[in-house]
Formats: sequence, C-alpha cells, structure tokens
Amino acid sequence: MKLRRAFLPALLLVAGLLLGGCRHDELPFRLTNISGHMPDLDFKLTDDHGKAVTGADYRGKVALLYFGYTHCPDVCPLTLAQLHVVMQRLGPLADGARILFVSVDPARDTPAVMHAYVNAFDPRAVGLTGDARATEALSKRYRSAFTREPGSADGSYEVSHSSAIYVFDRDGKARVLATPSASHDDLVHDLHLLLDTGATP
Repeated sequence: MKLRRAFLPALLLVAGLLLGGCRHDELPFRLTNISGHMPDLDFKLTDDHGKAVTGADYRGKVALLYFGYTHCPDVCPLTLAQLHVVMQRLGPLADGARILFVSVDPARDTPAVMHAYVNAFDPRAVGLTGDARATEALSKRYRSAFTREPGSADGSYEVSHSSAIYVFDRDGKARVLATPSASHDDLVHDLHLLLDTGATP
C-alpha cells in the first residue's frame, strides 16, 4: 500500500471540513478542528483481551481512533510509532489517553494478534476488532474507507485504507483530525489542551 494512496481519503476529508466553514472553539487547536462535524465516539467491538467493549468504556480518556491492520507494510507501523513518541512527550498526562487501533482486516487480526501488535508500540494502545459488518459500519460513521486488494499466489493480501487519526475528548466528542504526516509538536499541543485544559502547552 502506497503512503500517498492511504493519505488521499484523509486529505479529502480535511478539505471538506475546511470548506464547510469555521466553528469557533474555546481551545486554540493547531490541527483540523472537527468539533461539531463528526459523531461522538460510539462502537461495539472486541478489545485485544477478547472483551466486548463500547465507546462508552473509554469515556474519561482522550481517545485517538485509527483504522489499520497488523499486516500493513508501511503507514500503520509508522503511525503507531509516531503516536508512541507523542505519548512519551506528554509524560504523565499520557495516562489519560488511549490509542484505539481498529482493524480493517478482522479475518487475520484476532484479539491475540492485535494485543501483541499494539503493545509492541505503546502500552496505552488498545487493539479493537469486530466482524466485517461492524467494522464497515464504524468506518462509514467516521467517513473513513478501506478496500481489500487482490491476493497473491501465496494467499497474502493488503488492505488499502484511510489514514486519518480522530481525536475525541474525555466526553467522547470528536475534536481534532490529524494525519500521520502531522507534526509531533502539533499533536502534543492539541492533546495537551484536551488532557489538561488548566495548563499551558
């Protein structure tokens, strides 16, 4: 999967939100402000411990939602590595955040596979998986997209997918949209605002 191909849906989404007009917000975000433009965090999936979870289980945490899969050759490991760096830079505040990595390849991404994968990047990352219907519904909810590519002779295949990172506040409200190319400084700045509104980023 080419990085340029993965970024395109996210860039189109950003453009659409910007064309939709600005919305005043009390927090000076540096990334694309999607407050009021996206639905609240809501899903019914299985976490990487095999437990059924919903969006409500992550209330009280700032959630970073990202769609990907464990066999992804480039953008997924790059994004998770970048998010780990961001979490490290947040210091103790990072305990108030969770990276929610939703698989677009549920046929291969079992809870056990997801657990080993996400924990290799960051202890605050949670692998989430569900059946094809639940995954597709959640993807459409956030205007994301994914497509399974034709398989190789050995049975392997790739999944082209959007690469946006959706950031939700502690109340499950969508607040900020980022792409893997966003600077660490901007992500740290905006997450700092959501995690500790009484402090200066």
